[in-house]
Amino acid sequence: MKRILSSLICLALCGAAAAQQDAKTRLKQRLEWFQDQRFGLFLHWGAYSQMGWFESWPLVWADRKWSNPSIQTREQMVEFRKTYFALNRTFNPTAFDPADWAKAAKRAGMKYVVFTTKHHDGFSMFDTRMTDYRVTAPDCPFSKNPRANIAREVFDAFRKEGFGIGAYFSKSDWHSPYYWNPDTFAEDRNPNYDTLAQPERWAKFVSFVHGQIRELMTGYGRIDILWLDGGQVRPPKQDIQMDKLAAMARGFQPDLIMVNRNARDNYEDYRTPEQEVPDKPLGYVWESCITMGKQWSYKPDDQYKTARELIHLLVNVVSKGGNLLLNIGPGPDGRLPAAALSRLEEIGDWMAVNAEAIHGTRPIAPYKTGQVAFTRKGKTVYAIYMAAEGESGLPSRIELSGLTLAPGTPVRLLGSDRTLRSGRDGETSVIEVPQGLRRSAPGKYAWVFRFTI
Repeated sequence: MKRILSSLICLALCGAAAAQQDAKTRLKQRLEWFQDQRFGLFLHWGAYSQMGWFESWPLVWADRKWSNPSIQTREQMVEFRKTYFALNRTFNPTAFDPADWAKAAKRAGMKYVVFTTKHHDGFSMFDTRMTDYRVTAPDCPFSKNPRANIAREVFDAFRKEGFGIGAYFSKSDWHSPYYWNPDTFAEDRNPNYDTLAQPERWAKFVSFVHGQIRELMTGYGRIDILWLDGGQVRPPKQDIQMDKLAAMARGFQPDLIMVNRNARDNYEDYRTPEQEVPDKPLGYVWESCITMGKQWSYKPDDQYKTARELIHLLVNVVSKGGNLLLNIGPGPDGRLPAAALSRLEEIGDWMAVNAEAIHGTRPIAPYKTGQVAFTRKGKTVYAIYMAAEGESGLPSRIELSGLTLAPGTPVRLLGSDRTLRSGRDGETSVIEVPQGLRRSAPGKYAWVFRFTI
């Protein structure tokens, strides 16, 4: 009997170990898929777009100096919060058509989308049953629109165009009475009560979060990425039981990539530097999330980066082994801003010629030297020359500092049928560009040379 029992225990342990190894293998494969995509669209959208200002942050007393400087007293903040939390009653984006968004993003060469299903303010952009503070509730005028379940509409439209689907979800929720107790003034981004002294109240919040994640994982088709924001929500004082949440989410979505942002735990499958590009490649999978303009959410007079700056940003990120998640804030009517669409169109013109130097590539040393960045795909290397401000064409010579080519190596400029040959200038490999090709080089802002090593 003991022998049989020992055998059963051994089988159970072996089975658990095999399942764990399978999960690790699957995650590794999924992260390879993620790195192949290289370019994604981030969408910050909610009832706050009506303000044309900031998303969620003006609610925070401790952040008022930069997000809401007109607020001087707690009494003013209390009144402002009432006004802000009533924005759902006027949110009616009747021009919302996610198919247009998806087509514009696809033409720009984007491969995945991350959409804000709920930001820190707690307004759910999906048909949740966990709260009445949602876009499909009767007090929101858009609830009567056939596209009212906005997250589903976005995911379906982008999935139809072949995109990977990412669900942004804020772990903090400043509308929930189980995060910000309405009986006490909330001073900062954290719960305004002692969660360890009031475990019953905190348990209700944990149940609320798990319930909303369950809804997203079961009612919205295949989800590739669960992008969890609110890094302060973590043990010991804000423990939302990530082990159970992750097990539940992956039980419904086995191929799910999880981003428990800034938590530095076992559920941060890749990292997300914000509004910055690392100086050098990192030793882990990463994605720079960066705004096209200055703001994350819609601002009527936002200052957008130029197409040249955005293309160079993409090249810079990818050459260092990262993904670029480029953010746009749709307007309160449901349209993407015209300035953002024009940038996407110019990026698309460039990607139509040069996408192979971006998608499916990996970094190669020296990564970037001067105006030249490098990516690789197997033995194929791409040298991407980025034009300086005011530089309208290719120079007569491209220096490949830090990368050695055998003299006479065939080189092809993408978009051209001309074959060039590499040369040497001392210890530096160079590509000589004929005058005729300099005049006829396709596109602008950056040009890609392909060769094999």
